[in-house]
Amino acid sequence: MDTFDYIIIGAGSAGCVLANRLSADRGRTVCLLEAGGADWHPWIQIPAGFMKLFHMPSVNWRYTMDASAWTGGREILAPRGKTLGGSSAINGHVWNRGQAADFDHWAQRGNRGWGYADVLPYFKRIEGTEVGDDTTRGRSGPLTVTETDWTHPLCEAFIEGAVQNGIPRNPDYNGGVQEGVSYSQRAIRSGRRVSSAKAFLHPVKGRMNLEIRKKAITTGLVFAGKRVTGVRYVQGGRDGAAHEIRARREVILCAGTFNSAQILQLSGIGDPEHLAPLGIKTVHALPGVGRNLRDHYAPRFAARVKDAASINESTRGLKLAGEVVKWLTGQSSILGVPATLVYAFCKSHPTVENSDLQITFTPASYAEGFQGILEREPGMTVAAWQQRPDSHGTCLIRSNDPFEQPAIDPNYLAEESDRQVLLSGMRIARTLLASDPLKPFYEREMYPGPDVQSDDELLACAKERGTTTFHPMGTCRMGPNTDPSAVVDDELKVHGIDGLRVVDASIMPMMLSANLNAGTMMIADKASDMIRGRTPLDAELV
Repeated sequence: MDTFDYIIIGAGSAGCVLANRLSADRGRTVCLLEAGGADWHPWIQIPAGFMKLFHMPSVNWRYTMDASAWTGGREILAPRGKTLGGSSAINGHVWNRGQAADFDHWAQRGNRGWGYADVLPYFKRIEGTEVGDDTTRGRSGPLTVTETDWTHPLCEAFIEGAVQNGIPRNPDYNGGVQEGVSYSQRAIRSGRRVSSAKAFLHPVKGRMNLEIRKKAITTGLVFAGKRVTGVRYVQGGRDGAAHEIRARREVILCAGTFNSAQILQLSGIGDPEHLAPLGIKTVHALPGVGRNLRDHYAPRFAARVKDAASINESTRGLKLAGEVVKWLTGQSSILGVPATLVYAFCKSHPTVENSDLQITFTPASYAEGFQGILEREPGMTVAAWQQRPDSHGTCLIRSNDPFEQPAIDPNYLAEESDRQVLLSGMRIARTLLASDPLKPFYEREMYPGPDVQSDDELLACAKERGTTTFHPMGTCRMGPNTDPSAVVDDELKVHGIDGLRVVDASIMPMMLSANLNAGTMMIADKASDMIRGRTPLDAELV
């Protein structure tokens, strides 16, 4: 039976960082298990390819979230990466850390060492960017962060409209202050995606003490009493060969918000009242496993564009061929743009201490449901969502079958507070879409349409066509052992279990005011120092 010092489950945003850092100790052996295959596909490398990856089962789990009252009885597609790089290989590239107050609130909830001052060195250590200043931004890290270099008259008009409506320009929303409007920052270098795998894993995959096993689906953890000693997995699908490997030191779950909770439950760590009817013996009772799921929920406003071209028309025919040539020759091209080109962060009400709304603008419009399919006619879209939702749901296994998707219910908009903040965001989004600088290009509102005005009508539209923004978190939340919903402590060790940590977005105790890829990589980098007994000031970083 193969034995390693560390076994990492999941080669996603967190797992690739950990594999890099832990294998830097040449005297320690590391095995990285990834359920998907290699990240070779061209659509992964091309930034605009994220729209194709929505529906590609070879690199995407293609989960669905359960229908609920506030989604109008609709199931919602929940893409999750299933390849080296995980969701960082199929996402929209946006780099957004969140607000300093987010992390200070984590620390205030009893999570020592997770305040903004504690996590900032790790954000800086990850990044290699020319944006911002040296006090808050990293210059020489493996993960390239760049500003959007593809500008458009519609984007310029939207930014000017935001400024005229009281949202100031912000040169760096990942710096000291998030509030304001600017072009988005993205994990793109020279027109190519920079996933966690590209930045952290590929440069070190030749290390003799690092073994990467692909298409390895974890089916359960191995225990000796209350200590995890190994991992069981199947390689090659449901009927593939079963394997078991051992860990001398630790097993580290980096399988993501849905899959980390699923693996814990399949292994007997969770709520006994949920596990027993499924025929799973409880190894350790932790009722919080699979609870506290939160996600950002976004309705969108779309308008038809006049007297200007949008991205829609450039994605087909000769125009697309021209964009391909530009991309291949290193020029600015629509193939090298992120999912969102402009970000605006603002307050739902003047009394709010920190901005609580995230508004995005793209000079493109999407077919119903935002499934990555663009319309044929010229259009533009504004989306809005509440940054720190109070509503929370669950991710619970349906059976003891590791190949069955868990039941995922984010419970969107269940709390009245969320609905009120979202209504404010929708009204601001509509105002910005019809602002004076955009009027020369604004033909008419396509959705939801000018007849929709009242709160009830707007909420009905949110219910009808709102979607995930692909930011699930919290199913293995971090907290002290006095918190009955906590799953891991502030060193990310699973409460009551030895030799097991969870390191991914599932440990976030509260939602970040952000997209989650940057925060997830930060968590992994910080965890690597906890495991290795180092600090961010140590000379050897990789």
